[in-house]
Amino acid sequence: MDFITLLLAAAIASGTPLLIATLGGILSERAGIIQLGTEGIMLMGAVSACLVYIRSGSLSLALFAAVLVSAVLGLVHAFLTVTLRANHIVSGLAMTLFGAGLSAYLGKPVAGQPLPGVFPKLDLPFLDGVPFLGPIFGRLDWFTWFSFALALGLHLLLHRTSLGLHLRAIGDNPATADVMGVSVQLSRYAYVIGGAVLIGLAGANMLLVYSPTWNEGMTAGRGWIAVALIIFARWNPLRAVLCAYFFGALDSIGFRIQLEGSLIPSYFLKMIPYVVTILVLMYLGWRGRGKPSGSPESLGLPYIREQRL
Repeated sequence: MDFITLLLAAAIASGTPLLIATLGGILSERAGIIQLGTEGIMLMGAVSACLVYIRSGSLSLALFAAVLVSAVLGLVHAFLTVTLRANHIVSGLAMTLFGAGLSAYLGKPVAGQPLPGVFPKLDLPFLDGVPFLGPIFGRLDWFTWFSFALALGLHLLLHRTSLGLHLRAIGDNPATADVMGVSVQLSRYAYVIGGAVLIGLAGANMLLVYSPTWNEGMTAGRGWIAVALIIFARWNPLRAVLCAYFFGALDSIGFRIQLEGSLIPSYFLKMIPYVVTILVLMYLGWRGRGKPSGSPESLGLPYIREQRL
């Protein structure tokens, strides 16, 4: 395979956890709840999947553990921000710090241990003879196909269903949604927990597919990149696909450059996605001066039902 094909295949592998985490953040923030706990939830999803998979040998139980743990963290974040009306940023940062610390402690006994098996792939033999597409899409894992379907499904949910209309109303004008008969608090709980589950699955994807062994802090800041990708994608699931794989390519290009015999130190090559993230945020901030950001209008604002009128 040529360099471009290898880079695209690596971009998909590296970008899939970013995409799933970004979609989870979009789901939460479309409901008006800022999600800055992505890094911690990803780590907890990864370490819980690792512990259960190594001790039980069951891939299904490992995924269930990641879903359960991330759902609990999402419930805590929802309780703090929706019921107690705590500051969303502080609550999200607390989730990140808590998840990073607890995952490091829980993961010590299994650090560096190989997993009992590999995540299954979906073989598409009819693509074997197709140039360019075959090497990229012929043997993708089920997680990647799940991320494709998830992005499309979330887009259709937001823009083609009454449930999506209610979700956008909750994020833009919760008082109007309340008048329409939508339970704002219950809906925000559901979407924050659902978004956290997707973020936890993104961490499980990193462990089971991308880097099949637990290491402390294995997400290496990808949770924060996912937070930035929500802004890059302007809270749009289909744009999130392009953004995630673009940054997946940036994450992989350093390794590919090293394979080509470059003398650039690896530390500088690993900085590429993070430097580009900062530059893109600066550019978007400069370009969007005085313009709508595309974010939900009530993002980060508590809703008090008694004050809706």
